[in-house]
Amino acid sequence: MSRPVSRVLTLLELLQSGGVRTVAELADRLGVGERTVRRYVDHLVDLDVPVESVRGRYGGYRLAPGHRLPPLMLTDDEALAVLLGLVAGRRTGITAAAGTAGETAAAKVRRVLPERLRHRLDAVLDSLTFTTAPAGSAAPEADVLLPVADAVRHHRPLAIRYTGGRGRRGGSGDSGGSGERTVYPYGLVAHAGRWYVTGRDLSAGAERTFRLDRIDGARVLPGTFEPPPGPGPAERVLTALATAPYRYEVTVRVRGTAEEVRARLPRSVAVVAAAGGEGEGEGEGEGWCRVEIRAERLDWLPGLLASLDRPFVVERPDELRDLVADLAGRLMDAARGAPPPRD
Repeated sequence: MSRPVSRVLTLLELLQSGGVRTVAELADRLGVGERTVRRYVDHLVDLDVPVESVRGRYGGYRLAPGHRLPPLMLTDDEALAVLLGLVAGRRTGITAAAGTAGETAAAKVRRVLPERLRHRLDAVLDSLTFTTAPAGSAAPEADVLLPVADAVRHHRPLAIRYTGGRGRRGGSGDSGGSGERTVYPYGLVAHAGRWYVTGRDLSAGAERTFRLDRIDGARVLPGTFEPPPGPGPAERVLTALATAPYRYEVTVRVRGTAEEVRARLPRSVAVVAAAGGEGEGEGEGEGWCRVEIRAERLDWLPGLLASLDRPFVVERPDELRDLVADLAGRLMDAARGAPPPRD
């Protein structure tokens, strides 16, 4: 490839990275004079590449938005980042593309790559092994994600049709209801392979968290709203998950500061707060905190509490105390080397 053609393609690559590039900056990157840069821009325009001239002190050149640009130019590192991102997105269930869109996108990227680079990237993908099983697909449909994101960004009300986890209409912690719901969306959150939108549900008059894969349709409404101060969207979603209605409401007092205990527990599982007053068996100068957990089953909680490696007192429910005592007995038997009892 001749040097002028190579530099024109390099110019296109620089412009594709976004923003306005000054003539001086482009000349320095290409190693040519400013007059030559303008000539290269004319070459791109002749090829129907939509290059815009921006006037003013900070002016220069940029690509017009909304145009499809042939060819797509990626460096080796960029191509690898795109393909690995698509693979990882499918594995974790976070890819916001329905059906086979992720696979077809990867195929299109591979098809336009030089053969040398395509073979090298195929070697990476073919030799890559994951230690975890693929996550179940919970990616939202594009016609749901895009209007939700638009409403979040511009603080616009949102109308949604939502089906809860038990097939009922509503949101996290919702008492039910049917039909369209109007929401003031505060933010989009990706957590554990799922997408959530958190905001105020005007139909219920309370804050709610909705899974995007359970939204049947979303429509941006006229008007605007002002998001309230306080916790950010991620903290709101984690709190909603930790306080969702389940069979058991567990309360445990743990010795230590709320910050120390919170660092040992997933925020989507437990709500940790400082406890007032003195705890049972409390040592001098050492406080206690209260941990609240909602759970459908209790069998996994004794191990979680033992992993804290701190004194704790189960306040409720009584069944959890029995499970903790049973685990303590089995651990004691194991430490003594006693054989397990025969059935």
